[in-house]
Amino acid sequence: MTGAKIGAIVTSALLVMYVALLSNTAIALLGADNALAKIMGGLLLLFPVLAVWAIFTEFVFGSRIEKLSKILEAENAWPEFNFELRPSGRAVRASADAEFERFRAKVDDDPADWRNWFALGLVYDAASDRRRARACMRKAIALSRQVSE
Repeated sequence: MTGAKIGAIVTSALLVMYVALLSNTAIALLGADNALAKIMGGLLLLFPVLAVWAIFTEFVFGSRIEKLSKILEAENAWPEFNFELRPSGRAVRASADAEFERFRAKVDDDPADWRNWFALGLVYDAASDRRRARACMRKAIALSRQVSE
């Protein structure tokens, strides 16, 4: 089990404790005669529910990406990148941008192949563009699900 998984599990456990402890206060506020207290009680119940939903969707997203990673590893088809790396192990932005063009061309050539979208997502991640990396990974997940259906 990786450190990221352990961190996610610990964070989730803390969230469950938070929801359990805070729900008592929220229920007490909902039972009060004051309208402001009732609003606060409702918000105290709403925000944790939103947090649980967000964590659940992140777990699902992460598990689907992990599944695709394992498929690529089993096929011995993990994309190879020519990044110049910093001492920290992260890619230098300029080299990631150069790799981007190569993998973007692969997506343009075959947009129905989830492997191309997955690789493009990794390049975006290396370039520190998390929003686009996640969008590519979502596309890879959707395409892989179409193939398996």
